[in-house]
Amino acid sequence: MAEVQTNSVAWETLLDLSAYAGPRHVRLELAVRDAVATGRLPSGAVLPPSRLLATSLGVSRWVVTEVYGRLAAEGILDARTGSGTRVAARVAVAAARTAPPPAGQQRRARFDLTPGVPDLRHAPRALWLRAMTEALAHTPDAELFPLDGDVPAARVALSAYLARSRFARADADAVVVTHGAADGMRRVARALHGLGHRALLVEDPSWHRMRHVAAAEGLTPVPVRVDEHGVDVDALVAASVRTGARAALVTPAHQFPVGVPLSAERREGLIAWARTCEGVVIEDDYDAEFRYDRRPIGALQAMAPDRVVLAGSLSKTATPALGIGWLVLPPWLRDAMTPAGVRGADAAAPSTIDQLALARFLTTGGLDRHLRGARARYRRRREALLTALGRALPDCRVSGIAAGLHLVLDLPPGVRAVDVVRAGAAHDVALTDIRRYRVSPDALAPERLVIGYGDLADPLVDEAVNLLAAAVRGAAGRGGAPAEVVAGGESPRGDGTAR
Repeated sequence: MAEVQTNSVAWETLLDLSAYAGPRHVRLELAVRDAVATGRLPSGAVLPPSRLLATSLGVSRWVVTEVYGRLAAEGILDARTGSGTRVAARVAVAAARTAPPPAGQQRRARFDLTPGVPDLRHAPRALWLRAMTEALAHTPDAELFPLDGDVPAARVALSAYLARSRFARADADAVVVTHGAADGMRRVARALHGLGHRALLVEDPSWHRMRHVAAAEGLTPVPVRVDEHGVDVDALVAASVRTGARAALVTPAHQFPVGVPLSAERREGLIAWARTCEGVVIEDDYDAEFRYDRRPIGALQAMAPDRVVLAGSLSKTATPALGIGWLVLPPWLRDAMTPAGVRGADAAAPSTIDQLALARFLTTGGLDRHLRGARARYRRRREALLTALGRALPDCRVSGIAAGLHLVLDLPPGVRAVDVVRAGAAHDVALTDIRRYRVSPDALAPERLVIGYGDLADPLVDEAVNLLAAAVRGAAGRGGAPAEVVAGGESPRGDGTAR
């Protein structure tokens, strides 16, 4: 196995951040990608612990853990408990070579049908600018210097907003402001590991970023199947008994990527499991604000505030660029997190100004106004997409409730998703095979695509679907020729890191 020196001078030379542009986390990511692609970090090379590398490079530990987690999610790095972080198998080199450059310099497909990106043309720029301006104008001088990054006004505003919009049961002391859902997952996983947890029950399939973050903090993901009613709670209980896992990560409002809500019966069963084993449910409130046929389902957290952690962010509702999220914590977990620095330097909370702007954004109704417009746009776009799919691909079943920013498309018999992804790329259409989100392989799983429409311009819907149909026909013409699995197609702007 290849070994790389771990002294400070070696790493400062190997990962020279001055050679790249952009924020520090972007520069470090590019430096690692380049080192892997050129072979300076060969397959199996061990990278230093995040704290050591942060000290060597003069950056915060958050920068290193963010890059480690992002590259592990792409398969370039391999982060395993007890083995540290190392360069993954040789296939990672190809991924590193084809990785996109920093935001603003990357080329995206003209027709982006990948999930994970909101409509950035309608990001609430003016509303956020107004909130920030008013926050600066009206905040007393003394409140511009909060203790340990804690801004009470932000926690109070979030508590009120979540109670009103998600029916969450939480006072301000239960709320922690984070850099996003993934950052919140990292903090929770670290605290649970400190309490003796070593495994995390996760939905299969599910958003890979969250479980990779948990794994980096020492929680081994244990897959639990998902069906048309959400995560299979009977299977979850059985997996808990088999592995001893007492923590579960779920998306009850709108499961990603299958696109279904957790049924009422299963919600009750999940809470009963958590109470029986004194466990904890981490509720990723993914896409909860976007329901087009009825009022959004209330948060699972309201059923058991003592056993459920509610995690959310503004990445989908507004834009990932804000880098703001939150946790609502049970008292026992809040107490466990405090000594680990949940509001200290290691937490790297959003800036005071950003938190004050968040408070203003919520209390003045800025987010509510933005969401009203966003729901109307996404509803119309989803209806247009369904109409176009019905016309161009009448034999392909579409599934997923009228919610969120994506749907699932079943491919015709004999057509493989991996081939459609490749054929789509030739037509400048970015597509995603649902296998990208699998925790464990399943050779018998249906061939499906996850179709995102969040950032697809309305005038391009018909043309994008026509090109998708051409890709399906082209893949059908291949007759299922053997090829390696390529889950690919995630937009370089996708929120695999932003959440």
